[in-house]
Amino acid sequence: MKKAYTLGIDFGTLSARAVLLRLRDGCKVAEATYPYPHGVMDEALPGGRRLPPLFALQHPNDYRDALRHTVDGVIEKAGISAKEIAGVGIDFTACTLLSLDAHGEPLCLSPEFADEPLSYALLWKHHAAQRYADRMNQVALERGEDWLPFIGGKVSSESTFPKILQILHEAPRLYEATERFMEAGDWITCLLTGQEAHSRNIAGYKAQYVLDSYPTEDYLCAVDPRLKGLIGGKISTNVIPLSACVGRVSEEGAILSGLAEGTPVAPAMIDAQAAIPALDLTEEGDLLAVIGTSACYIVHSQKECCVPCVFGAAKGVVYPELYTYEAGQAGLGDSFDWFVRSCLPASYSAEAKERELSVHALLREKAERLAVGESGLLAMDWFNGDRSLKNDGLSSMILGLTVQTRPEEIYRALLESTAYGARRIAEDFEQNGIPVRAICATGGIAQKDPLMMQIYADVTGREVRVGGAVQAGARGSAILGAVAGGIFRDLRKASGFFALPDHAVYRPDPERKARYDELYREYRMLYEQFSREDGVLDRLHRMRREASRH
Repeated sequence: MKKAYTLGIDFGTLSARAVLLRLRDGCKVAEATYPYPHGVMDEALPGGRRLPPLFALQHPNDYRDALRHTVDGVIEKAGISAKEIAGVGIDFTACTLLSLDAHGEPLCLSPEFADEPLSYALLWKHHAAQRYADRMNQVALERGEDWLPFIGGKVSSESTFPKILQILHEAPRLYEATERFMEAGDWITCLLTGQEAHSRNIAGYKAQYVLDSYPTEDYLCAVDPRLKGLIGGKISTNVIPLSACVGRVSEEGAILSGLAEGTPVAPAMIDAQAAIPALDLTEEGDLLAVIGTSACYIVHSQKECCVPCVFGAAKGVVYPELYTYEAGQAGLGDSFDWFVRSCLPASYSAEAKERELSVHALLREKAERLAVGESGLLAMDWFNGDRSLKNDGLSSMILGLTVQTRPEEIYRALLESTAYGARRIAEDFEQNGIPVRAICATGGIAQKDPLMMQIYADVTGREVRVGGAVQAGARGSAILGAVAGGIFRDLRKASGFFALPDHAVYRPDPERKARYDELYREYRMLYEQFSREDGVLDRLHRMRREASRH
């Protein structure tokens, strides 16, 4: 049967989305979405056990169910046979860590560990491992580890090894029982093919695999002697590039997923970075802004640079000849969601319902009428910590509140705070030798919120292009699937074939830009003042942690 399609599945924070592309012309022919039944577990386990602060867990069965539902969904909508799919690609939030038994099953599914929080999938925004990241940073700095410059000088609690160290210290029986620690994206490709492989794209950014190897055993044992044998034992050393093929869908994988046995499977990719091929970003100078629950800012360079704000940097993790640098904001869309859920007056919800608008659309409409600086408010983009500083406990603030402050003024201040954070990151890249000419934005918020995109253009002083791909992650994964299936020789050629025109372009307004320059100077002053270690926000966070233990 003719191979006429390629499939991509994007496993996001709250749901999975699949996109089926036609190989003849690159058109999308079907898509399907599956919300995770358990969502993000940050308050309690399914059995009712309450969770400590900063925990963010998921149920791995949600991923398995999402795989089947989305594959069945696109095949049914397109009216095709699974045998017509040439290849499949996967992208996933990362680091999302699983503890697996000898059969590759998550240990949270066993009765012994069903009530152990750390046995579940530790989601990317699981920030409860900060003190273990601090320990790793202390040792790495003392030893002068050569991979430190590639991650901005600090290990983040969002990455692989602090989460493993947390399991070792807080759930030692779970650590001993774990046969393999594996990224959830790699677990999905393993379920499909029966072949265990770690994606270099994910390992490069989330597990310090930046110099063709993981951190040394000497370093890990200096952090904690019990980590001896971790690499090559509980973590496989089979790390493969995106240009490789993990394997083909096995008989078991076909039963599980609905895909045809023998379908080639690409290595998993970080969800944000899967937008790179979808937007055909192959050159230096374009800063990719993936705007969703959090935000990732990704740029290519031919040079090896040390950029303090980056979460990770590595050569060849996307395109063989280029270094790819990733920075980001740990909280973006979820800060707007927090405000709507927790702070919005009932009258606004009633007005939105009466006018058949979402509350976000209503707030945007009202916020758009405000002049720059009219509210007198200035907010910091720290609602989920600061990814640049690798300080996940840093909390936010909104300055200038009065009894006359209106909800739309706070909402606009939150929008502006994320734009200030984006400008700070762009400037950090430029000051360290990586030019940023324009911003290429993608994600649901980018396409739905013209006010926010115009604010980004005005604050940064750069043109903001919104990509035409609606589901950029899934589309990028489908492009990887076409490469794994042998339809294209390399990812660069495949990206060019599937490229779409821009959805919209926003250009900075000189007058608003000048006004925002004044506000940005105040933002930078607050950033430097309140982000200091052992500053007031850091002390408040420690008090919160201590109080929660009682």
